[in-house]
Amino acid sequence: MHCPFCSAEDTKVIDSRLVTGGDQVRRRRECLTCGDRFTTFEVAELVMPRIIKRDGSREPFNEDKLRAGLQRALEKRPVSVEAIEAAVNQVKHSLRTQGDREVSARLLGEQVMDVLRGLDEVAYVRFASVYRDFKNVSEFQDEIARLSNPPGTDAPAERS
Repeated sequence: MHCPFCSAEDTKVIDSRLVTGGDQVRRRRECLTCGDRFTTFEVAELVMPRIIKRDGSREPFNEDKLRAGLQRALEKRPVSVEAIEAAVNQVKHSLRTQGDREVSARLLGEQVMDVLRGLDEVAYVRFASVYRDFKNVSEFQDEIARLSNPPGTDAPAERS
């Protein structure tokens, strides 16, 4: 590790600790040339699958794009930043554990909707309306009816 102060190549690790639930290692380092100390963070680099878009084009998975989509759906909703980060991590974990080198954008969108459904139903309907390209109010009503029914039932929700 190069020293950020004098660019010397020799540094030593003074202290190492796990942070963020064991997903990162925080290392306190000291430059052997100038004596200055600095902190580094080490994370495992895991390969994410490429995303196959609707038009057939492929692009690398973009975590920032995922986070922005979730934040847009959750705008002005009572959901913490920590919950949003947990949702991002949940989707990433799900994609990695599938073991595929490429996944469809449709599958990614469905996973995002599943996560949003558990976080905030209003955000879920917002995201679903854009993702599924609702054309009219009845499509909104159908989605809300599906949200109101327990999983595995096809009966329309009863209104009181």
